[in-house]
Amino acid sequence: MRLGALPPQELRARLAAGRLTLRTGPFSLRVQSRLDHVAQAVELLYADHPLLGDDGFFDFHVRVDAQPGLRRYLRPQAQFEMDGHRPFSPMAWTQAAPMLEWGLNWCVTEHAHQFIVIHAAAIERGGKAALLPAPPGSGKSTLCAALVNRGWRLLSDELALIDLNRGLLLPLARPVSLKNRSIEVIRAFAPEAQFSEVVHDTLKGSVAHMKPPPDSVRRDLEPARLGWIVFPRYRAGSPLTARELPRSNGFMQLLDHAFNYHLHGNRGFECLADMVEPTQALDLSYSRLDDAIAFFDRLAIDSPHVEQPA
Repeated sequence: MRLGALPPQELRARLAAGRLTLRTGPFSLRVQSRLDHVAQAVELLYADHPLLGDDGFFDFHVRVDAQPGLRRYLRPQAQFEMDGHRPFSPMAWTQAAPMLEWGLNWCVTEHAHQFIVIHAAAIERGGKAALLPAPPGSGKSTLCAALVNRGWRLLSDELALIDLNRGLLLPLARPVSLKNRSIEVIRAFAPEAQFSEVVHDTLKGSVAHMKPPPDSVRRDLEPARLGWIVFPRYRAGSPLTARELPRSNGFMQLLDHAFNYHLHGNRGFECLADMVEPTQALDLSYSRLDDAIAFFDRLAIDSPHVEQPA
């Protein structure tokens, strides 16, 4: 059963009681909030995610609720918790919905050390994945949002997960985070895409989340083999340029974006080295999304189709 099949009143009741349980990629979540705008965001953004039963083990027990006491009436604030631990300072309660997404990212980067976690978007077509590591402000999420609205499968927007045992990328098809001008850029580029309410005046500016494509969520247990490492950068007014990198350069740059590579020692080195060896590493500079889409489509067309790994 998918979350979207729940009647709104039941969804809100489960969420308020901490009984909303769902799966996203390899993780099981128990989510709690009594805030209406959190319920609205979850109802929209996670509509295609599978619900789980109340019993069993959950990777993360998370809660976002208003701060108690006088704060409820004077400059009300919201707090994120995982298992009672509060890793962040409270934020304005209007920022509670994006705080849930930021908090889930924190849960993965701080606790999911069974994987190598890379700060990168990841997309797939024809059985091969493109990894897009990039620093903030490079346009990574904007490019990712555009690509998954043009036929590429969303594996991840923020956190790429690598299975050390198989050397494969695991899907984590959660909402795509967009900021400031990127929100309107993707609204215009993909009018059919669905967005959460825009939240202003956060530390990141204005923020909204795009609902992940339903097919990507339904396939979020299907891993993918790495085919390309593309380091994208948006440059206003510039033509598209792509430069192939030596694999060694691509490997070293990839390490710069890994959150927990240092924890895995030789095993992590060998896993990433084996993954990078058959891939193509590229620096990409672009200004027009249509040009970037065409570039990625050519990559997929010129590359042989590979069988989807089990």
